[in-house]
Amino acid sequence: MCTEATPRVSRRGLMRTSLAALTAVAAAAAPAGWNDADLITPADFAKRLGQKDANKIAIFHVGFGVLYRSKHIPNSVYVGPCNKPEGIELLRKAAARLSKDQEVVIYCGCCPWDHCPNMKPALAELKLLGFKRLKALMIQTNFSADWIQHGYPVENGQG
Repeated sequence: MCTEATPRVSRRGLMRTSLAALTAVAAAAAPAGWNDADLITPADFAKRLGQKDANKIAIFHVGFGVLYRSKHIPNSVYVGPCNKPEGIELLRKAAARLSKDQEVVIYCGCCPWDHCPNMKPALAELKLLGFKRLKALMIQTNFSADWIQHGYPVENGQG
């Protein structure tokens, strides 16, 4: 016979716990319209940048120039907003010099992920061009909150 008291959990407490667990799972999954295989988190990419062969990664900033000029990921190349044909053309030109097997990461960080006008067109274009090792850096809130404030590497620059 068990003599220990079993903690009682109220229905409201159980619902809160369940909601918190579901929220955590949803946050870890790929956002709607995206495939997990296409994405890399800021923490994982920051670790990747610390590896000895990180200089072989082609990193494209597909956002607005004011953001790039403020701070950007070291060794990233500014191609401009990919929500316009001019940005897509600049992305094509920057990617033309690369092997289709080269590791490529794109990022923006202009606004919350689900509102970003630049990432989906950039990713779609690079896939059409045949890049096989392509990732989109999933910046949930913005570049400052999800990259800079975490202490990940940045440099000032021109765009």
